[in-house]
Amino acid sequence: MQIYVNCKNESEGGIPEWAIVELQGLIQTKKQENSSATVVGDMHYFNRNRHPVLVLGHHILNGKEVKLEHPMAVFEKIVIEDRTSYKVRAVVKKKILFKSRPKPIISNVSDKV
Repeated sequence: MQIYVNCKNESEGGIPEWAIVELQGLIQTKKQENSSATVVGDMHYFNRNRHPVLVLGHHILNGKEVKLEHPMAVFEKIVIEDRTSYKVRAVVKKKILFKSRPKPIISNVSDKV
């Protein structure tokens, strides 16, 4: 599954730079409708080493940032009357890869088991 993320910085020419989030496996949500946008989790970065962390419900995934071998462009198709044109929306130069198994988040463990 790939999710596109806006990185909020702009490359040359004022075109925004995006990243791809790559997850191994399947994300299941309780919401049955796929018609609107759904918040799946929270992604955070550690500033020291640009280490991404994804929190999905009660699970945490550690990932890494990988530079793409070949950058990609994201196009928007514009149709005006009978003319079709394309506009470059963003450039994708990296992906954020989460390939490890999720670890459970455990808090407030009682002393008595």
